[in-house]
Amino acid sequence: MLSVIKTGGKQYVVSSGDKIKIEKLEAEPGQEVVFDKVLFQEKDGQVEIGRPYISGASVKAKVARQARDKKIIVFRYHSKTRYRKTKGHRQHFTEVVIA
Repeated sequence: MLSVIKTGGKQYVVSSGDKIKIEKLEAEPGQEVVFDKVLFQEKDGQVEIGRPYISGASVKAKVARQARDKKIIVFRYHSKTRYRKTKGHRQHFTEVVIA
């Protein structure tokens, strides 16, 4: 089974057993979450496309962990003015396993 789900303003292509990182959800590790915004679903060779979502379709997943991603450096620079500013950022994410 292959599906395209929408969460956190992004779309993900998922199938059962996949482990994906998504935008942070308010859920504890081990808790089950349901994604009801399904845009595309393929099951046993049958393809279903939503307009924009498939009514009645959902994808279940289990929260594996809540964590923060690796640090990215934000560097601002203006030439000829001695302006340099360095900042770091770590994004929160939720890792889920598709059921």
